[in-house]
Amino acid sequence: MSAMLIPLVFILVFLQIDNLIHHLVKCVNAMEIRYLPNAKINIGLYVVEKRSDGYHNLETVFYPLPLYDELVVEEKPTLHESCKLEVEGISITTNQEDNLIVKAYRLLEKDFSLGNTAVYLCKNIPFGAGLGGGSSDAAFMLKALNELYSLQLTDDQLEKYAVKLGADCPFFIRNRPVLATGIGNIFQPIDVSLIGYQFVLVKPDIHVSTPTAYAGIKPQPPRFSLTGSIQLPIENWKQCIENDFEKTVFEKFSRIGEIKQELYEAGALYTTMSGSGSSVIGIFPQHQELRFTTGDAQVFSGVF
Repeated sequence: MSAMLIPLVFILVFLQIDNLIHHLVKCVNAMEIRYLPNAKINIGLYVVEKRSDGYHNLETVFYPLPLYDELVVEEKPTLHESCKLEVEGISITTNQEDNLIVKAYRLLEKDFSLGNTAVYLCKNIPFGAGLGGGSSDAAFMLKALNELYSLQLTDDQLEKYAVKLGADCPFFIRNRPVLATGIGNIFQPIDVSLIGYQFVLVKPDIHVSTPTAYAGIKPQPPRFSLTGSIQLPIENWKQCIENDFEKTVFEKFSRIGEIKQELYEAGALYTTMSGSGSSVIGIFPQHQELRFTTGDAQVFSGVF
């Protein structure tokens, strides 16, 4: 064999071994799926009418917020139970079987053969804040199981499963801005982008119950078209995009209303309570230095 051929043979053998290693690494990683379930905010929230079934028809825009939980889903044949959830970060006090993540597993388990699955959740998105954190975790669990066990479910099919877990769960399957109507479960893509803008999210230690939020609501159509208003510059949203729950909630919990005003004073272009509270988000210009602080609430900040 020539001197030139020997190095070539070694190179080919090395490449084959390298490809094999990459294949093995991919197979090992295929047993574990990692996701970062994100929060969402409401831009505008109108209670349009009360339905005969006791629910209310709403009109709002759901927009993804880059505030994340961490979700790891792993196939674990040695596990002594079909689905085990371990949680770090913000404490979750509900029974494991009542958690939406486990409910997502049980939902797919009815139709598919799933392996024993270990789930690790680092909970960062605060509860009771109108941010959809639990719904997001459930939706991403469905996506993780679909990938982990090669179920080959389409987004449409995943959305049909997700709606069984909660009205806003399907939003997180495609995770893009939508106009939400009905009880918040009918989605229509909408062209709006906050990319590059900064945000400050403030979550006071206040719990706003659903009955409290709805107590002073008188359902009626919005004064301004939400689909039209949201196409305006963000600086104009203050005059035409509203959250119907704010009046009732601010009267009951004045601190939440004060936070909204403080965000405007800090230079926010637009600020709103998300959902029925209690978090308030301020949207700031792209290059403004953020100096918002408060001693009585959690504060999160970032860039869309």
